[in-house]
Amino acid sequence: MTHTWQISDVTDAARARIATARLAAAYGVPPLERTRLAASLGAQLRQCLTKGGTWRLTLDTGPSASGPSGAGERVLHAVVTPSREECAAGEPPWRMAVACPEAPEGAGRDAVADDPAALSEALLDADEDTALVLHRLREQEDLVAFHREELHQTNQGVVALHAELDAAGRAQREAFAAERKARTEAENARRRLTFLADASAVLTASLDHHEIVRRLPELLVPEYAATADVWLFDQDAARDRSSAHPAAAVVAARTGRPQYAADHPGGLPGVGDQPPSMLNPGRPLLCIPLVPRRAALGVLTLSPPGERWDPDDAVMLIELTRRASIAIDHARRYEQNRDIAETLQRALLTELPATPGLGLAARYLPATHGLNIGGDWYDAFRQPDGGVIAVVGDVTGHGLRAAVMMSQLRTALRAYAVDGGSPGRLLTRLHTFLHHLQPDLYATAVIARFHPDDPTMTWAAAGHPPPVLRTPDGRVRALDAKPGAMLGIPLEQEIADHTERLAPGSTLALYTDGLVERRARGIDPGIERLAAALGAFRSAELDSDLEGSADSILDPMLSDSERDDDVCLLLCHVRGSG
Repeated sequence: MTHTWQISDVTDAARARIATARLAAAYGVPPLERTRLAASLGAQLRQCLTKGGTWRLTLDTGPSASGPSGAGERVLHAVVTPSREECAAGEPPWRMAVACPEAPEGAGRDAVADDPAALSEALLDADEDTALVLHRLREQEDLVAFHREELHQTNQGVVALHAELDAAGRAQREAFAAERKARTEAENARRRLTFLADASAVLTASLDHHEIVRRLPELLVPEYAATADVWLFDQDAARDRSSAHPAAAVVAARTGRPQYAADHPGGLPGVGDQPPSMLNPGRPLLCIPLVPRRAALGVLTLSPPGERWDPDDAVMLIELTRRASIAIDHARRYEQNRDIAETLQRALLTELPATPGLGLAARYLPATHGLNIGGDWYDAFRQPDGGVIAVVGDVTGHGLRAAVMMSQLRTALRAYAVDGGSPGRLLTRLHTFLHHLQPDLYATAVIARFHPDDPTMTWAAAGHPPPVLRTPDGRVRALDAKPGAMLGIPLEQEIADHTERLAPGSTLALYTDGLVERRARGIDPGIERLAAALGAFRSAELDSDLEGSADSILDPMLSDSERDDDVCLLLCHVRGSG
């Protein structure tokens, strides 16, 4: 159905608007859409009246192009077209469509009266629709306000979450930085401890204090010091010259406390600050006293590898210097004890007697490891009846105590030999003497007795390697008769004598185990090597040069330069009749 209105003034426009609203209501157009249609139409009609002329409003109902069912739903079309002049001017028509249910029966064109009462009623109807629209608008505003508040709360939560995430990220970065710092510090501490342990092992491995003083700067330069100087007090005194040393080194020597000399405070724990050294004002110096016990031995003066030292590095350097001072002190004490013991031992190794018909040659070499002084000894002397006693012995242990015990055994043997007595009897008396004098010390010994009027040699051994005999025809054998037990053990024993007939040109070798025993090979291969070396000589060589023969035996026997024990060799050669 089509409805048409001609509009030329405001009254026509009002009537058309009212009719459109009533017709939309009659067709069941919802209030909101109805109000939107009326308002849009009113605005368009106002524009038309402003332009002037006559306008036509056409309302038409019919199906839309498509709908949910596919057959198209019913819509109300509103079209405002201009008069013939405006169309010629190209004025386009105004169009609007609203959905509506099926039109009721008998819906037609309603005329709008011109009286005020009808217009007022129509106005009130429009206000009622407007109020409904405003109510719907208020609901939407409330809903928008609710969602706005909800969105605000969500934004606040997001902001708080971002703040928490930022704080967590910052805390994580700080934790990572602290972990890296701790890892770096732990690595530096491990590096210092490793260096301290390795350097300490190097310094304590030597018993030569000159070697320790030489190695100390080599260990420190260039990683922990640019320069390193060791000032030992007794060295300057021995050289009889005055060396220039920094004032801070003198203060360190006097106070026993490390000193730091520079134009700025060092901030090093346990270290005093001093003005810069006049010898080198532009370089900081760390002066650490070498104090093993109470008195200082000297001062170690260091310059830093960079601008200054790390405090932890300085603590490590002070500890290393303390260990070095102890190593130097121990080396000096060892050297003093070694010199005393070696002097004592060599004083006790007396010259061999000149005996008709019997040649004697002896060699003694200290060990190359340890204190170098042991209880090995040899001796040869005449008895009142003209016999000659030759002895080689070995006191257990090393050092001054072993050397002193060796001296006492030597003296006791000479005293016992004055009364005569065979080698076995002499060893038995030495066994009793040592057991009562030093119950915790033991010794081994072998004694051979020669007499110019008797071609028979008598010998006895107590826990000692067997003598080796070379006969004039060049054959060599070990005298393997069963020896007695070690001297000094808590056991009563009578050491037996053994006899051996010696032809002119025979040679007897008495020795200690340091000559023949090696840890990796035992003692038997060494005795075989000694027998081979002794058998390689000719009788004429032994007759003419027994001393040189002793050296020739030692050279191949001691080809290795490292020895854990002393070496003692005594050759007894029965000269030929010619």
